[in-house]
Amino acid sequence: MIKAIKVTGGNLSWEPWEGPGEPPADHVEIEVVWTAINRADLMQRAGVYPPPPGASDILGLEVSGRIASVGSGVTHLKPGDEVCALLTGGGYATRVVVPAVQVLPVPKGVSLETAAAIPEVFATAWLNLYHEAALKPGERVLLHAGASGLGTAVIQLATAFGNPVFATAGDKDKLEVCRNLGASGVWNRNEGSFVDAVTAWGGVDMVLDPVGGNYIAEDQRVLNVDGRIVLIGLMGGRMAEVDLGIMLIKRQRLIGSTLRSRTVEDKGEVMQALYRHVWPLLAAGQIEPLIDSTWPIEEVEEAMAYVAENRNTGKVLLKISD
Repeated sequence: MIKAIKVTGGNLSWEPWEGPGEPPADHVEIEVVWTAINRADLMQRAGVYPPPPGASDILGLEVSGRIASVGSGVTHLKPGDEVCALLTGGGYATRVVVPAVQVLPVPKGVSLETAAAIPEVFATAWLNLYHEAALKPGERVLLHAGASGLGTAVIQLATAFGNPVFATAGDKDKLEVCRNLGASGVWNRNEGSFVDAVTAWGGVDMVLDPVGGNYIAEDQRVLNVDGRIVLIGLMGGRMAEVDLGIMLIKRQRLIGSTLRSRTVEDKGEVMQALYRHVWPLLAAGQIEPLIDSTWPIEEVEEAMAYVAENRNTGKVLLKISD
């Protein structure tokens, strides 16, 4: 029986579903084993982040599992292959149909459980570090929410590619995790502004900011000449004060970036970049997604509350099937 999480008035239920249908020519159908919770899922559930036109209204932006069937134009994947996939929606279900270019084989030696924690965070990290900000080796990164699923991926990825990271987070245990993953500077956001600490560290060439709000003005103060702020979230609010004088004099750039609404072609390019540059590091064990906890899909309400309360360090996964 095909099942999915349905959202009704903000309430979640795991119930029978008609399924995603047969895969079109350039798509594959995946039998889902694991999915993961992302903040976008919380926002969509709350009614403030609707899926892009044409996307599934079922929650879930990444999965791991096995190919169930392939469209007529797909030749590089076959039924039974273990894969992970970046989705525009539909992951909280036993089956999902997704463009084949957004699907990759599970890295060698990596379990399906671990693979479910890879697509969204590593695709987001690569897109924003090496596409939007176009980081060069040696350039320095300020990362907010460093102990999140995305943050823990960014620290590892940037460090592996020669970009030192200064991470902020909300408690000392999370900061210790950031240090252990490779961050060479850290700051507890509950101790006030990060500006002096980051300035003493040497300033940064890029800020990856999921907060927005009043963080933007402080981000500007720690940016070196030609620095870039990549805004990926609005946890601190959508209104910000920008010092246009500093932006002009220091040639700063403020870049808004989302992954979910990009074209299939764009997402395919990001996934191929991961396959070339990141998959070998995952297979070698040089980097790995940090998993905080796993929950059965029937406990999705509790799992989402856990993430909403910022209790997780790393990714929170949902088990769909065996």
